[in-house]
Amino acid sequence: MDSRRLYRDWIADDGLVSYTITISSTDLHVRTNRDLRREALDSATTHRRIIEDYIRSHPRFATSLEPQDAPDDAPSLIREMAAAARVAGVGPMAAVAGAIAEAVGRDLLQHSDEVTVENGGDVFISTRTSRTVGLYAGQSILTGRLGLAIQPEDCPLGICTSSGTFGHSLSFGTADSCTVLARSAAVADALATSLCNRIRTAADLAEMLDPARLPAEALGVLAVIEGKVGMHGSIRLVSLDVSAP
Repeated sequence: MDSRRLYRDWIADDGLVSYTITISSTDLHVRTNRDLRREALDSATTHRRIIEDYIRSHPRFATSLEPQDAPDDAPSLIREMAAAARVAGVGPMAAVAGAIAEAVGRDLLQHSDEVTVENGGDVFISTRTSRTVGLYAGQSILTGRLGLAIQPEDCPLGICTSSGTFGHSLSFGTADSCTVLARSAAVADALATSLCNRIRTAADLAEMLDPARLPAEALGVLAVIEGKVGMHGSIRLVSLDVSAP
């Protein structure tokens, strides 16, 4: 099994139904009160098509490493990605995984009062009970040992992670992981990418996580590099009893 997906085996569903939806590069792990895989597949297909159709007429949207404007008549998903990218100072595709996770998650909330959608480590969650989201930080000794405690009042919430040491996404940094919590999963995704790009040594943690440098949209940030952890904002850590891969 791909090590990037091993963390999916760590989570106890506690009564939720768990299933995977795969469409091309979109690989969603979904948890809902009942089996909604057909609805999840339809939703993911629809939102992927929106992005693909827009990129065909606006190819720069897919390739730019800098924010791109989206016109007022662009689909809402495209405008959300563009807005998230502008907050973080990155290209709009840095927000795509979080944006799709949230779009699918919000569709499923019409059928289930608890929803978690994870898209390659980027999570949209809306829960009615306390949940723990485990931290995956590649080969760091902290992988499988730390989790984030999430309460119902925190939700809906985006929890997105970028890494400079594992995964296929482009990164200019070397952090084992940088996790961002935000009300918007698209914003969390874009900010995680932006911060991870700028963390190259443990000495960068203090500067990158300085509250004066972070946008208000970043409710919490957790970065791991060289066995050290930097935190900002609303982060509640819990210990996990999970063996690292």
